[in-house]
Amino acid sequence: MKLLTPYPVAGLTLPNRIVLPAMVTRLSGEDGVVNDAVRDRYVRFAKGGAGLIVVEAMSVHGGKSGPLLRMSGDEFIPGHREMLRAMRGAGEPRIAAQIIHFLKIARSGWRQKIGDLTKDEIRAIVAQYGAAARRVREAGYDAVELHMAHAYTLSSFLSALNGRPDEYGRSLENRMRIAGEVLDRVRADAGADFPVGVRFDGEECIKDGYTVQDAREIALRLAEHGAAWISISVGGKFEDAIHKPGVPLYPYTGYSGDRCMPGASYPDGANVHIAEGIRAFLRGRGQTAPVVATGKIRTPELAESLLAADRVDLIGMARALLADPDWVRKLAAGRADRIVRCVYGNICKNLDENFRTVVCVLWPQGEIQAPDSDDPVPPDWPAGSVLSAEDRGGRVRLSWSAARDNEGVYGYEILRSESGADWVHLTSVRALGYTDRGVVGGRAYRYRVRAYDRAGNRSPSLEAACG
Repeated sequence: MKLLTPYPVAGLTLPNRIVLPAMVTRLSGEDGVVNDAVRDRYVRFAKGGAGLIVVEAMSVHGGKSGPLLRMSGDEFIPGHREMLRAMRGAGEPRIAAQIIHFLKIARSGWRQKIGDLTKDEIRAIVAQYGAAARRVREAGYDAVELHMAHAYTLSSFLSALNGRPDEYGRSLENRMRIAGEVLDRVRADAGADFPVGVRFDGEECIKDGYTVQDAREIALRLAEHGAAWISISVGGKFEDAIHKPGVPLYPYTGYSGDRCMPGASYPDGANVHIAEGIRAFLRGRGQTAPVVATGKIRTPELAESLLAADRVDLIGMARALLADPDWVRKLAAGRADRIVRCVYGNICKNLDENFRTVVCVLWPQGEIQAPDSDDPVPPDWPAGSVLSAEDRGGRVRLSWSAARDNEGVYGYEILRSESGADWVHLTSVRALGYTDRGVVGGRAYRYRVRAYDRAGNRSPSLEAACG
C-alpha cells in the first residue's frame, strides 16, 4: 500500500504519505504560549501515526490574535521544545510548524487590507517570517510551513483582487513578489538545508478570484524559490464572508469557506482535481516538489487510489484525523474497520468561528481530546434488538435501542445500500435514531446500524429495509 510507505521530502523521510494539515484548536490562551491542552492534542496526534504533522498556525507578529499560538519572540521557543519532546516520545512523525501573518480586523466589520500597507511594513512582514522560521528551527521542528492560503496577508497579495498600484499588485508577476521574498528570507534566516513547505489556495472560490490557471504559476514560482512541498487548499476568503454584528469577520462563513472545508453535501475528494492540475503543471516544468491534496479525502481506498494513479504525492487529512487520530495506526495494523469516520458536519469549523475550543462532535460530550483506547472487546446488542426503518413520505426514520459495551458505547455508524448497490457510510450519530432525507421515490433501500466503542470496535449489524 503506497499510503503507508516512507516518502522522502527535502532531506526528511516521512514514515508514510499521510499529512495532518494545520488546524487551529483554540486551546491556547491569548498569551500564545503552548499549554498543557495544546501539548496533549498534538501528543495524541503523534501517537496516531500520521507521517507529517503540521502544528497549527502561529503568528509571526505580536498583534492581538485571540487564542492562537505565537512564534513572534524567543520567549515562545521553550514551550514548543517541550511539546516536541512529548510528541516524539509518543510516535515517530515528522513535525512542521505553520507560521502566519494576518492583518487587523474589528467587530464592526472593518478590516485592514494589503493596500493599506506601506513598503516599510511589507519589508517588516518579510523579516518577521524569517525571524519566526529561525525560532521554529531552534525549537527543534523538522520543518516550517508558510501559510499563504485563505484570507490572510500573503494570500491577499496572491489574490486576483490585489489592486495595489505598485510592484506588489495587479499583475500576476507582481502579486507573487512577496511570496518569493518571504521564501528567500526564510531560507536565509533558518538555513538553506531547513525544509520550508508552503500552503496556498489552488482556487480562491470567489467572484473574480483566481483559479488553477494562476495557481499553477504560483506553485511553479514557489518551487523555483525552494519550497520543499506545496500543500493545496482552496477558498476561505473575507470577500464573501458573512458579517455578524458585534463579531469579528470570519473568513469561512461564505461559499469560499464551504469549498475550503467541504461538508457532507460535497463529494469525496472535492478539491483533488485542483491539486492534480497543479502537480501536472509542475512536473511538466521539471519541478519535483511534492504536492499535498486536501479536501474530504476520508477513506483509505480513495487515498490509495489517488497515489496509485500518480495524481498527487501526499494525502492531507484534517477533520478525518480530528475524528480519529488513530486513523493511520489502525490502517497499518490491518484494523481499518475500527476507524471512527468523520461525518463532515463541520461543527469543528463552527467552534473555530466562535473562538471556542475545537473538538469533534463525535467525541464523548465534554471531552476536549479524542478518546484513547486499545480495548479489543466490541459492543453487542441486547437480545431482541431490532432496527426500525419507517417510511415517512420522502424520508426514512431509523430507530434502535441502545447497545452495550464494557467501556461504554461511543456512537452508532449508519450504512445504506440503494437498490442492491454496495454499502455506503451515511453518517455516524450518538443518538438512538436518525432521519435519512436523501431518499428518492421508487428505489429500494437497506440500512445497517453498528455500535462502536472508544477503540472503534464495531458490533454486529442491525439491518432493515425500506421502499
